[in-house]
Amino acid sequence: MALVLFSCQSEKKENGMQVAEIEKKEFFVVPGEDEPIDSVLVQRGKVLISYADCYECHREESAGKGPTFFDIARRYPNNQVYFKLLGRKVVSGGSGTWGHPVMRAHPKLELEDAMAMVAYILSLEDK
Repeated sequence: MALVLFSCQSEKKENGMQVAEIEKKEFFVVPGEDEPIDSVLVQRGKVLISYADCYECHREESAGKGPTFFDIARRYPNNQVYFKLLGRKVVSGGSGTWGHPVMRAHPKLELEDAMAMVAYILSLEDK
C-alpha cells in the first residue's frame, strides 16, 4: 500500500485576520493497474461533468468542499472496476472516504453516465 501526502487548508486567526493554514495529511492510494481508457468515454464524461453539479463541491486542482479531481485520480487506478464502483458512489452518495465531506446522492443520474464522468476524472494527467 502506498501513501501519498497532500495538503489541506484550514483557517486560523492571526492578528485578528483569517489566515489559510496548510496542513499535511496522508491518504492511501488504491493498488491496481491502469487500463487504457477510451477517449470517447473520457470526452463524454467531461461534457457530462460540465452540465452537472460536480463543480459545486469539486475542482480539478484546488480544494473545495470535496476532494479535488486530481486527488481522486491519484488515489484510484484507471480501470473498469473503479469506474463502476465510483460511478455507483456518485449515484448513491456517501461519506467517510475523504473524511467529513458528504457527497449527496444523484439518483436521477444513470450509472453509465456516472461511470463516464468517473472515467474523465481518473484520466486526468496529474497522477
